[in-house]
Amino acid sequence: MATTVLAGCTTPVRERVAVEPEPIDTSIYAAMYGPKPDEQFPLPAIPYQKIDRRFYRQMVPNPTGERPGVIVVDTANHFLYLTYEDGQAMRYGVGLGRAGFEWAGRGVIQYKRQWPRWTPPDEMVARQPELEPYSIANGGMEPGLKNPLGARALYIFQNNEDTLYRIHGSPEWWTIGKSVSSGCVRMLNQDVIDLYDRVQNGTPILVLGAAAVAAAY
Repeated sequence: MATTVLAGCTTPVRERVAVEPEPIDTSIYAAMYGPKPDEQFPLPAIPYQKIDRRFYRQMVPNPTGERPGVIVVDTANHFLYLTYEDGQAMRYGVGLGRAGFEWAGRGVIQYKRQWPRWTPPDEMVARQPELEPYSIANGGMEPGLKNPLGARALYIFQNNEDTLYRIHGSPEWWTIGKSVSSGCVRMLNQDVIDLYDRVQNGTPILVLGAAAVAAAY
């Protein structure tokens, strides 16, 4: 509208002087997403510059309304929150697969594992026979950099039953903020290590489906 009005005036428009944006200190992200050589399987650095900045790990005002000490997975916006005192929350970017949309509700982190084995469900093996070597019957896939569960996994139970829903690491940093073909809630390996260290067994978790997110915000 402003452009249209000015175009109809005879008064010349002064040339705007470009304002250089303030430089951003990226050293914190270089440390946050740098290599972790002391891990059981040394982790390489993540090229965080290629990831949308809003998916970086950061403390934000808590939008969930949940009390401190609760994990909230916002599947619609690809965020995971860990709530804190004073109305704050640590927010992480996540990627989601089909399984990431299949379960919603309240549960608890029953247990967590460092460098877990991956055992795809029999239903997945039936769809993808090439996964047979990693089936439950065959003991799953050994932990390591190529393991789909990454550096850490948090196992979600509801009413003392395994939901088969996981929060886990992933080497596929390019899937953060996106919905991909398989997996539950995937995080950058450096971020899932951070989350793992912040929560204990029994931590409550709320997973919001798309409809619940729309109602909550």
